Amino acid sequence: MLNSSIRYQDHTLFCDGVPLKDIVAITGTPVYIYSFKRVLENYERIRTAFAALKPHIHYSAKANANLSLLKTLIQAGAGIDAVSAGEIHRALQAGAAPDSIVFAGVGKTPNELAYALEQGIGWINVENIGELQLINEITKALHREPAQVALRFNPDITANTHPHIATGHGGAKFGLTAETIRDILENQERYPHVHLAGIHLHIGSQLHDTDATRQAVQAALDLIAPHPAIRTVNIGGGLPVAYRPDDTLPSLGQFAETLTPLLKDYTVMLEPGRSIVADAGLLVVSIIYVKKQAGQAFLITDGSMTELIRPALYQAHHEIVPVMTGSHEHKPLSPVNVVGPVCETTDVLGKQVSLPEMFPGELLAILTAGAYGMVMASNYNARPRPPEAAVLPDGRTWRMIRRRETWDDLLAQDEMV
Repeated sequence: MLNSSIRYQDHTLFCDGVPLKDIVAITGTPVYIYSFKRVLENYERIRTAFAALKPHIHYSAKANANLSLLKTLIQAGAGIDAVSAGEIHRALQAGAAPDSIVFAGVGKTPNELAYALEQGIGWINVENIGELQLINEITKALHREPAQVALRFNPDITANTHPHIATGHGGAKFGLTAETIRDILENQERYPHVHLAGIHLHIGSQLHDTDATRQAVQAALDLIAPHPAIRTVNIGGGLPVAYRPDDTLPSLGQFAETLTPLLKDYTVMLEPGRSIVADAGLLVVSIIYVKKQAGQAFLITDGSMTELIRPALYQAHHEIVPVMTGSHEHKPLSPVNVVGPVCETTDVLGKQVSLPEMFPGELLAILTAGAYGMVMASNYNARPRPPEAAVLPDGRTWRMIRRRETWDDLLAQDEMV
């Protein structure tokens, strides 16, 4: 949605001090555009809200792993939460210190674990006994110091969020049961090359209340209570972002007020992603055709589910607004479906969006698209992925931070026999 960085000025949508139309004139559409000023403000808001806990904040790279974005956050003091060796590699290339990286993920391969251990990353969040045994074996083989790990606890608590992004209930693939963690902690001698130093939990994204998080943290603390050597609690991410003007969500302050009394005697780690980058980014698309059929109105755009899959994958909502509003002032709004050109019925960016009459060639902005947009983009239908541009923290200058792919890029990995 609109905010202090993504706003209208003189009937034109701006990203900080730069009109979107000026960026689009150079990049074309579709294009992702980010405000690094907003990114840094969001990071600082989280740091300030949880200041009483002095948290170690590790930005979750899976939300948006652009190298320039990672570098900006690393330089601001953030560590990185990575869920693959590829994300670890990106973090290192962006300047992250190895010991500031946390390696999470439910299915880390032996090669990925070996790479992480060779690089000397700070933490591994362990999700099953087989993984713990593998870390122990690889660490021994590499003649490394014991790897520092946190056990990911699945508290069997269902978060108030979309079922596709709930991760803490018993039926999810994530984490270890309380019984399994007790067994591991009571038999630490089985893992002489592992340093069991923390507990980790993450019950889902877009958390709609603080109570489930409080319950999960309390259960984790009860679990480690008999083991006073464990003094680090990683409470994951999940801090919510409003995608609609009428979304009612708990504030950062409410989460902090709920958790601080529980965690004041522990070293605390946070892994926010969406809450840092979502509302700092948008996707700009061009209208190709206007179509009316079977009582429905369609705006067919050059943006699609290959650029932004969240609406098709999660039924996610994004506000969609005109980039230029001057010619539409005082015109009535009517519901239209904003769709893409991909050959799938689910290629819908917005259903029944209230917009004034729009015409081919006009620009639309899909808001709150900084998280899980470009990182989930694909080449389906042989569509090159879009460029990314960023307005820098000064709010006045912008740069291309990823070029648009070409048809030749799509062929570069193929071998024709």
